[in-house]
Amino acid sequence: MSLVIATLAGVALDSALGEPRRWHPLVAFGNLAQRIERRLNSGGHGWRSHGVTGWCMAVLPLTLLTVLLVNLPYVGWLVDVLALYAALGLRSLGEHAQPVAQALRLGDLPEARRRVSYMVSRRTEELDDTGVARAGTESVLENGSDAVFAALFWFLVAGAPGVVLYRLSNTLDAMWGYRNERFERFGWAAARIDDVLNYLPARLVALTYALLGKTATALRCWRRQAPQWDSPNAGPVMAAGAGALGVALGGAAVYHGELHQRPTLGEGPQPRARDIERAMNLVWGGVLLWLALLVIGSVYLA
Repeated sequence: MSLVIATLAGVALDSALGEPRRWHPLVAFGNLAQRIERRLNSGGHGWRSHGVTGWCMAVLPLTLLTVLLVNLPYVGWLVDVLALYAALGLRSLGEHAQPVAQALRLGDLPEARRRVSYMVSRRTEELDDTGVARAGTESVLENGSDAVFAALFWFLVAGAPGVVLYRLSNTLDAMWGYRNERFERFGWAAARIDDVLNYLPARLVALTYALLGKTATALRCWRRQAPQWDSPNAGPVMAAGAGALGVALGGAAVYHGELHQRPTLGEGPQPRARDIERAMNLVWGGVLLWLALLVIGSVYLA
């Protein structure tokens, strides 16, 4: 029951407060990761073994520290709650997505492009209304998996140490997991470890999206389209999410100056402003479903 209470408290804190505006722990971790990378991957000449060493230096000490803190009397429960709160990005996701939808609805395309650029790594300056809506919808579905559900999953599996290990690993993937000259070798370990940690959560998220939307379409898109996507975890999440919403995602996008022709995900019309909000509602509905199942399960097993 204490795990249930800590989970509800962590989600409630995130919903009420959002991300810390100052002294966010992940900002400090990002600075640490940059220093480690500069030392071990100077000039982009680090090897895969250097990447493994860097991952261990960045992630393991903080995870072990969390193990020690959660076992302290009186404050261990607080560490659990704060760790989950710091790892979740539910309210932040909505705070990024809503202004994009609002700008599109008002016909302010430059503002919509600017706002969606905060959510995606692709080039947004030349996107039309549909391109912005597609980028925003894709980002909500994918980041809902990474920043919300996977954090909840690892907290439920291993408490604060689990969610800390996951969130730090996911942050390193975002910083080091690029397929370019600088990170191709050094970032390999961070990318592969993140793939492993997200494998089960991503498929649970895909099932969650399917159950809360157009279920048959979502399951069909997941089965047929996900294997075509270049990411083993984003594919199921986005294919099922697009099918659940009844929209078509994917297609051409420019990343880091290179045009990528991506497979189509989902079925239906091109997304519009309201589909960004519908995707956000899908994430919120999924969180409520997970919490309800957690509470019901804990009562049943008590």
